[in-house]
Amino acid sequence: MNIILFGPPGAGKGTQAEILVEKHGIAQLSTGDMLRAAVAAGTELGQKAKSVMDAGQLVDDDLIIGIISDRIDEADCKNGFILDGFPRTVAQAEGLDKMLVEKGLKLDKIIEIVVDEKILFDRIETRAQATPEAQRRADDNAETLKKRLSVYHAQTAPVLPYYAAKGVLNKVDGMKSIDDVANQIADYLK
Repeated sequence: MNIILFGPPGAGKGTQAEILVEKHGIAQLSTGDMLRAAVAAGTELGQKAKSVMDAGQLVDDDLIIGIISDRIDEADCKNGFILDGFPRTVAQAEGLDKMLVEKGLKLDKIIEIVVDEKILFDRIETRAQATPEAQRRADDNAETLKKRLSVYHAQTAPVLPYYAAKGVLNKVDGMKSIDDVANQIADYLK
């Protein structure tokens, strides 16, 4: 089962991905996590990605698709995967589709977590306050969220009609409790 979770920054994609991983034994492929790991490791990619991510911008498409392609080949993806935070543009969606076809794979479901964006600012501030400073993400602040939302609306939101036209886009109410959102997603995956 290969799934994409969509939604603006702070919508709960990572939380729902964790639930799906545990329930279905599929791997979570968060490009953000992969890039943050590279930043933490101080790799050349990590250094390049850090300045881009801190500014709320997007990392090069070919690089990300290559990272995902290699990751899908790993053993923990044999039962499927969840993409969290990718694709962010129609060009990335097209590149992802091409790469999956080359591997003989396809996307089974695309799920959009719909939220009230005013609440996202509260969520980001709460997450930042609940996380020890040494572990806090550099992008957990209102100013960066504002930039990321702008990028989301300009570049990522246009990807949704791309998947809707393929008949694989489903929407869930992300303003519900974590369990209720998980149950909505489970209904789509039946």
